[in-house]
Amino acid sequence: MQTSANDQAHWRRTTRLMLTHLAIWFFFGYIVHMFVNQLNEITIPVLKFPLGFYMAAQGSLIAFVVMLFVFARQQDKIDREHGVAEDD
Repeated sequence: MQTSANDQAHWRRTTRLMLTHLAIWFFFGYIVHMFVNQLNEITIPVLKFPLGFYMAAQGSLIAFVVMLFVFARQQDKIDREHGVAEDD
């Protein structure tokens, strides 16, 4: 089965987008938590919470939810540019 140049370009862009979002997910899921003690030295002025606690408890979750919406929007744009989008 032959794949067209359009299919290959679509898959290449989709793969790059997925790997980029996985790297961001890894950063917020693991790297930030590795430095929680250093981040705890910084305090959020209004809330009086240590930054490490906030990032572990809320920040990562907020980042993940935002990433979901951004990923869906970016993937839809790629799909539409390559003519494989699902019509609403």
